This record gives sequence, C-alpha cells and structure tokens, in this order.
Amino acid sequence: MKRIVSIDIVRGIVMMLMAIDHVRVYAAIPPGGPSPGVFFTRWITHFVAPAFIFLAGTSAYLHGQKLGNMAELSKFLAVRGAILIALELTLIRIFWTFNFDFGNYILAGVIWVIGWCMILLAVAVHLPVRVVGAIGIGLITLHNLMDFVPWPENPSWLLKVLYYGGGIGPLKILYVIVPWLGVMLAGYAFGRVITMEPDRRRTTVLRLGLAVTAAFLVLRAVDRYGDPRHWRPDPGVLQFLATTKYPASLAFLLMTLGPMLIVLALVDRWRGRVADGISTFGRVPMFYYLLHIPVIHLAACIVSLVREGRVVPWLFGNHPLMPGHPAAGYMWSLGLLYLVTAATLIALYFPCRWYARVRAERRSAWTSYL
Repeated sequence: MKRIVSIDIVRGIVMMLMAIDHVRVYAAIPPGGPSPGVFFTRWITHFVAPAFIFLAGTSAYLHGQKLGNMAELSKFLAVRGAILIALELTLIRIFWTFNFDFGNYILAGVIWVIGWCMILLAVAVHLPVRVVGAIGIGLITLHNLMDFVPWPENPSWLLKVLYYGGGIGPLKILYVIVPWLGVMLAGYAFGRVITMEPDRRRTTVLRLGLAVTAAFLVLRAVDRYGDPRHWRPDPGVLQFLATTKYPASLAFLLMTLGPMLIVLALVDRWRGRVADGISTFGRVPMFYYLLHIPVIHLAACIVSLVREGRVVPWLFGNHPLMPGHPAAGYMWSLGLLYLVTAATLIALYFPCRWYARVRAERRSAWTSYL
C-alpha cells in the first residue's frame, strides 16, 4: 500500500508542537494563563495527544491492510502495546527525571495509555470496522455522562486506570483509558476514509473536520454537556477555549480533532522541501518521542549552566508532574522557550532522517515496533 504522506505531515506537525510543551515543562512556565502568550503556548499543544492517539489507530488499520490478516495484526498490536507500557514505566521515566526515584514516582502518561489502547484494539480488530468506529464514537461522546455521577472518594485501582486517574502507590496515572480508547478506535475506523481515492478522501476528511469543529462550537455555546464552564463573553475567548484534558472532555476532543482533520485534508497535496522536512518527524513518531525527551532535558541543563553557572537540582526532580517548585527567578521567558524548541527540533531532525531511511530500506521485526 502506498504511504499516505498527509498522515506523516500532520504527525510531524504534532511532533513539533509536542516539543514546545515539553520544553515548557523544564522552563517552569505554567500550563496556561494568565497572559494570552502563556495560554496559547499551552493551548496549541493540546492538539498533540488527540492527533497522536487518533492517528495511531489509523496507522493500525493501514498496517492491517498490509498484513492482510487480522490475527497477525492483533498479535502485533498486543506486543507493541506491551512494549510501549514497559518503555513508559522505565526508560521514558528516567528520561523525564534523570533520577531513579522509582519508589515514589512513576508516570503513566500518553505512551502508557497508547499501549493499553493498542492491547484493547488488538481485541477489537476482530469486530467489523463500523462496529469499532461506533464504539469509539460512543466512548468519546457519552463518557461525560460520568459528570452526573458523584465521583467516589476512594476509587479502586481499576477505576483509576479506566477513568478517574490518580495514584496507585508510586504510579501516577495522568492518562486514563476512557475516553482515549474511543479516540484510537475512531482513528482505526477512520482508516476506511483515509484509504479512499485521493479526491474523495480530501473532500470527506475536510467535511468531517468542519462538522466536528462546528459541533465543538455548538456544544460550547449551549454549555450544558461535555465540559460546561458557564463561560461568559467577558473574560472572553480564553475561557471559551479552556477545556478539560484530564480526563479529556468531549469539548476538548472536538476542539482538537476537528481542526486536526481539516489540516489533514489541506496538506494532502502539500509537497516540497518543507513538507518533506516536517514529514520526517511524522514517519518515525515513536523514535522521535523516545529521543526528544532526553534531548530537551539535556538542553534545559545546558541553559541552566549558561544562565546560572550550574545545573539546578530542580531539573532532576520528578518531571513532569511532581518536580517541586523551582527557585525564584528560574522561569524562562517565552522567547527562550521557543528558541530552545527550535534548536531541539534542528538537533532531532538528523537522527530522525537517518532512522526513517533505515526503516524504509531495511524493514525488520524490531523496526516495526519502534
């Protein structure tokens, strides 16, 4: 099956936005507000997780088309999911923190939830694609009914993993399975759309994106379900766009998935050096992910050394959730944040280009999992 370049381009854009957010973590800039610059620095990165997980589902569908065997696809997804979970709880945790404080802190982040969703998708692929899509859309649209149920004071470990999040001993659950499983299942069913004839694909994806975005605007205007905030024209658009990510509300997912689909349609014909450069990141998303966190963390240590003549101990805290408070005056400016992001992306481009060539020229079992 011919590679669909628009998916690589959108994934590449997502990878670049991801770098902004993860540089922000080490810059000690708060996740949103009060200034518009800080708010939108965080807001633009909200598109990362929904697109990453949705397109992981689409990639699973395309991989299944190559294999031509649902049993093989199921095995692949189960193994890859288990590998991702193991990486999240070990290597990625060390990359985030540069410490070995496993007894007090292990992060269950986006790679954790992708791993579990892949394992569950390994079961779902044996169902008709339309059924998989219906289940996914149902999870996305209906999970906020939980807002009308009192949250338990002490949810079980299973409920924490599924929806409520929180701590299970040293494990800190940031990304819960519901509704992210719905996003991956919907992305898997979207594979039927992305494999359409190009002109029909572009039209269909654009219409879907516009419809999902319109649904967000209507839902937010009605403000009764899916993350009601009782927003007002004053203070304005920032409150309108301030949706809940943990757990991801219906409003959050509509706000992010709709524009992502629009961009996917618009870049379908995009070619040239810039498109090739961006798609390089998108062709090797997991390799990029594993590499970008230690590179960013190391860059933050270098910035600290230049600014303060030392690497501050805060950079070895339990990032990104529990690092403690940085010293007064440590927080970077937005200009420095974006400068370090740009330098990081340049540094990451060359190993990503190398690995993309390795995967294209020397396909092997291990490269298919990374």
